[in-house]
Amino acid sequence: MTKLTKTIIENAEVKEKPYFIFDTQVPGFCVRISPTGKRHYYLQYMANKSVKRLALGQHGIITVEKARDKAITMLAKVKDGGDPQAEKTKKALEANMKELAARYLEYIPSHCKKRTIKGYEHYLNQHILPSLGNMKISEVTRADIAYIHHTMNHIQYKANRCLAVLSVMFNLAEMWGLRVAGTNPCKHIKKYTEQKRERFLSKEEAKRLGQVLQQMKTDDSENIAAVYCIELLLYTGCRLGEIQTLKWGYIDYNSSCIRLPDSKTGARIVHIGANVTSLLKEIQAHPLRPKCQAPEICSSF
Repeated sequence: MTKLTKTIIENAEVKEKPYFIFDTQVPGFCVRISPTGKRHYYLQYMANKSVKRLALGQHGIITVEKARDKAITMLAKVKDGGDPQAEKTKKALEANMKELAARYLEYIPSHCKKRTIKGYEHYLNQHILPSLGNMKISEVTRADIAYIHHTMNHIQYKANRCLAVLSVMFNLAEMWGLRVAGTNPCKHIKKYTEQKRERFLSKEEAKRLGQVLQQMKTDDSENIAAVYCIELLLYTGCRLGEIQTLKWGYIDYNSSCIRLPDSKTGARIVHIGANVTSLLKEIQAHPLRPKCQAPEICSSF
């Protein structure tokens, strides 16, 4: 045992199993060295005849001095008969769904695309939080989730997306200690069966659409960007979001393809024919395009 310092902690050997180094200055104050090399501060103490261990923070995020000060503060509570770990758990279990939603939205940017996050925000604000927002995370039941899902049976696709969002949120709540492990209330709630929406234009419909688009190019300069967006959708088979964010730098004329760096399914190549190449050159040469061209093809007007 030794007084914990930054040097001692950072030079501590990483072993196959986690172990603790205790401080000689503050009783119970210690650092845990994990097999991955991470180091976390803890306070170990006795309360209600059992050993408790309170997490104080990760080394590198807080300093050893700050962690030691926190340990001293928590020890004072223990000497007065308190149980900091139990208090922390109780406080966590009192958090409500609005707080969980806020933490969830802070968590997902590193895991989802911006358009996906906007969808999740919509489900939360329009369907989930109006019903569950003020409820404690620990008190939401399967019946509460089933009721929301049932009231959305007229919009079954959204109902299923809300159920999926809630399921992830409660899994995270358990991971974060905001709800007892293994109690996700979304479990066993059956999703609605979704019918794939598949619709093809008839030859006559395609012909009429082509005529309307050509007419709009002549008569409706305000919506010319939308006209080209629709044409690119028809000719490439790309998703709407892919066309809306399509940049000139993605076009490879030499290989007759579009190189999408970050589509919904990851980077992919879309092969294009002479009709798409001709359309792209038409867009480039359009008189309404400003000299200072935007990188996105459909917002170049």
